[in-house]
Amino acid sequence: IRRQRQMCIRDRCQLDAAFVPVRKKGKLPHKTIEENFSLEYGEDTVAIHEDALKPGARVLLLDDLLATGGTAAAAAKLVSKGGAEIVEIGFLIELDFLKGREKLGDYPIHSVVTY
Repeated sequence: IRRQRQMCIRDRCQLDAAFVPVRKKGKLPHKTIEENFSLEYGEDTVAIHEDALKPGARVLLLDDLLATGGTAAAAAKLVSKGGAEIVEIGFLIELDFLKGREKLGDYPIHSVVTY
C-alpha cells in the first residue's frame, strides 16, 4: 500500500493536478459544501472544502467502487457546484449488474475491472 501511495503522489505531481478529497459529512475540517444522496437503506451526505475547486478547473473524479452510483453522482454534483468541469470519472471496480452508470449521465466513465 505504501508503494501505491508513493506512485499516486508521484503521478499527481507529473499531472500538475490538485488532490481534493470527497468525504462523508463531518470528516473534513474547515467550511464545506455538501450533497445528500439516497442509499438502498437510507440517506447519506458527502462534502468537499468550499474553496477546493476553482471555477473552470478540469477534474478527474476517482473512486474505488462503482456500485449503485449514488456516491459518485453526489460527488459529481459537488464538483459542478464548485464551478469545475468533470473530464472523466474512473473506478477501480465496477459492479455492472447494479447499473450505477445510469446515475452518472453522460460523463465519460472508465473502470479497471467490471463484474
